[in-house]
Amino acid sequence: QVLLVFAEEDEQSNGFRWACDKAGFRCNIARTPQSALECFLDKHHDIIIIDHRHSRYFDAEALCRSIRTTKASENTVIICVVQRHTDREESSILPLISAGFTRRYVENSSRMACYNELIQLEFGQVQAQFKLRACNSLFTALEKSQEAIEITSEDHVIQYVNPAFETMMGYQIGELIEKELTEVPINEKKADFLDTINSCIKIGKEWQGMYYAKKKNGDSIQQNVKILPVIGQGGKIRHYVSISRLCNDNNKVEKTCECIQAESQTDTQTCRHKDMRKGSLDVRSTTSRGSDGISQRRRSSMARVHSMTIEAPITKVINIINAAQESSPLPVAEALDRALEILRTTELYSPQLGTKDEDPHTSDLVGGLMTDGLRRLSGNEYILSAKQTHQVAGSLSSPISLNDIPPRITQAMENEEQWDFDIFELEAATHKRPLVYLGLKIFARFGICEFLNCSESTLRSWLQVIEANYHSSNSYHNSTHSADVLHATAYFLSKERVKQTLDPIDEVAALIAATVHDVDHPGRTNSFLCNAGSELAILYNDTAVLESHHAALAFQLTTRDGKCNIFKNMERNEYRTLRQVIIDMVLATEMTKHFEHVNKFVNSINKPLAALEENGNNGDGESIKTVLRSPENRILIKRMLIKCADISNPCRPREQCIEWAGRISEEYFAQTDEERRQGLPVVMPVFDRNTCSIPKSQLSFIDYFIIDMFDAWDAFADLPNLMEHLNNNIKYWKGLDGRNLRVLRPPP
Repeated sequence: QVLLVFAEEDEQSNGFRWACDKAGFRCNIARTPQSALECFLDKHHDIIIIDHRHSRYFDAEALCRSIRTTKASENTVIICVVQRHTDREESSILPLISAGFTRRYVENSSRMACYNELIQLEFGQVQAQFKLRACNSLFTALEKSQEAIEITSEDHVIQYVNPAFETMMGYQIGELIEKELTEVPINEKKADFLDTINSCIKIGKEWQGMYYAKKKNGDSIQQNVKILPVIGQGGKIRHYVSISRLCNDNNKVEKTCECIQAESQTDTQTCRHKDMRKGSLDVRSTTSRGSDGISQRRRSSMARVHSMTIEAPITKVINIINAAQESSPLPVAEALDRALEILRTTELYSPQLGTKDEDPHTSDLVGGLMTDGLRRLSGNEYILSAKQTHQVAGSLSSPISLNDIPPRITQAMENEEQWDFDIFELEAATHKRPLVYLGLKIFARFGICEFLNCSESTLRSWLQVIEANYHSSNSYHNSTHSADVLHATAYFLSKERVKQTLDPIDEVAALIAATVHDVDHPGRTNSFLCNAGSELAILYNDTAVLESHHAALAFQLTTRDGKCNIFKNMERNEYRTLRQVIIDMVLATEMTKHFEHVNKFVNSINKPLAALEENGNNGDGESIKTVLRSPENRILIKRMLIKCADISNPCRPREQCIEWAGRISEEYFAQTDEERRQGLPVVMPVFDRNTCSIPKSQLSFIDYFIIDMFDAWDAFADLPNLMEHLNNNIKYWKGLDGRNLRVLRPPP
């Protein structure tokens, strides 16, 4: 907003008025000092332009001083319009500055000159004032913070402390400002302790650790301190921010009372968040200990390693076995040696296959689904997605409302709450757009719009954008697969044991994760993308390439347009929690960690629940609740849920199982064809369309991936109908394989 203070209308005032209109600024005009002051106090303008050319009308400097006496003018830019003098020496600007003007404008009634002046003010002084105005909010937050906060200059001169800091240290308001840190009473600071801290913060890294300081009255207090360097002008450190909390007896990290113990603790805490290379072994302190040469230093180093308190569970297991070996007879010790050898391998959860000749179908499936490809340098590159354009809300037609769904589609979704629901009938009825319609119905059933506080139209737009970014050209990984996984997820969420375990936010996350879990899938495996050197593989470092892409793109598509942003009305912390769960569930569909997820589920959930039942505690609700509701176990349950939903095809009714088998086989055939065309490693050679036995490949997949996982999931969620379908489908594929048939169905 702009206030023009001109006693009379002239070319100059008209020029500024035109400039305000062109710039889109709201403009008021005052003719007298009194009306100007009243107008400003009412509107609180960002810019005031006062005519200083004709002193016979009013005293411009006096008016400026009057405005500056008001609190509202603290962030206001005030401009003084002065006469252009060509016949005398330039006058000083100091009187204008003293009166409170921000700058002067030498009269120039050119409209563009006035416009340019306003634009320069907007992007210069006005924008700076906006930032200063925001600082009031920040300082209010600091003043009310319960953490003790101290801000010092680059020279360690105290520039700000909040009330919590003054109270903790026993000082009066303002007593610490402008003092150097060395003037503040502290404990006996050890030189190497200070050097440790300074060496960290002076290179721009934060330090965190235990710190002992003395209050004004001399009492010593222990603080948990975090010191953060703040980069400012010239890219240099201009301030240090210290955040402190008092340590009480219950939360002392090492139960220490002496400063020297805090110092030794600092060895492992220094720069830990950004420089882990220095975290485990301090070269200076190791080499300086002892004077007996290398052997003494080695003993010292090993002693420090053995005294480390941060121990992984596997390390504890190995230590227990090592201790047991010392008092064991030779055969037992040798057996424990073999156990240790196994435990020290990296692949603890993946079963080891026999030779490739024993089961080429299983071996190829494992190679294609559970590895990141054979690395090879090649001129052939498979370009995917990094620069690909994706469908957005604005480029799509408006979807239909849930209340206006055509009768054929409504009929196709009648039994969507049942496991035997036919997704292919819905695919046909919707012309390969089942995700929007099924999504609308399932999300309405679970009250997703109410949880997210979004409208049905926003949800419809979101579902349409997500479906548009599935590739209908893929035979398997298309929106029908997404709708099928969404249906399975909703079915699992309705099971009693699952409902006891998960919260509403978990249900919402699961349904969203199922919807987006394969968005923009190219119809090729991770191994293919890594071998082809695709842009996505390079972007995600050959690790969980597609799953990382699905999760990232889902949030990009959702948040880039308010029309389809189903998260836009969520509270920030709740959104971050929901986002974290969605990402974790999408990443869980990656097959390289399949056995890790399944084994953790069995050992952490199935076995404890079975033990409770065997001990007659089946009715002990509290014991069962403890197993089900722990945060770690809920994560495992959500991962298992989406994994089972993602590859549940062998547990579907026979005709659906056969159709899905045909579709995934065709996608693998197409990949093998392309690998051979491009001269890439063929990661699943058995999927040659001319020689592949689909029944054998299905039996291998079921035997290796499905049976154990669904046995565990059935034991948890009680799914007898799924297990019956699975057994029937195994018999069907075995029947075809027994007749040496390689096709989906027997001949007529």
